[in-house]
Amino acid sequence: MRLTRYTDYALRTLLYLGAQDLGTGAPRQASIGEIARAYGISENHLTKVVHQLGRLGLVRTTRGRGGGLRLALPPGEIVIGAVVRQTEEDLALVECFGSGACAITPACRLRHVLGEALDAFLAVLDRYTLADLLADGSAPDLMRLLGLPEGGGREGGGPEPAGHRIGLSAGDA
Repeated sequence: MRLTRYTDYALRTLLYLGAQDLGTGAPRQASIGEIARAYGISENHLTKVVHQLGRLGLVRTTRGRGGGLRLALPPGEIVIGAVVRQTEEDLALVECFGSGACAITPACRLRHVLGEALDAFLAVLDRYTLADLLADGSAPDLMRLLGLPEGGGREGGGPEPAGHRIGLSAGDA
């Protein structure tokens, strides 16, 4: 399974916002330009990603002077599998998953096997939240690599992990 650059940027934006909140000890606004520079990515493309994250209720955006963006939910409520489902335009691994027709569809077992593999991939992502990705001491390293100020966050360098979630379906996330 290969995720699009769009989903990659969405996940990286959420990681940046979560890590910066840990560094300052409180939610802080970040600009799209700041995030784009930290990752060395296109500000124009990131703007589209952030717009969708705002529509999804994952990021709160404020326009104007002193504006910016920050997480709209606690990191423990942002399920990685749900983010992937909401930002990937097409999770169809092969043509027959969608509306495309294939001459061997009636006898082919590959579609079932690939469908099972996709379900397993998403099930693993559903077990993790943004808090899990920022836990276990990884947040200080992320803050350093992204050029964020350290200190003031929860002792131990990250949020309390939400725990691995098991058995979530797309509707539960």
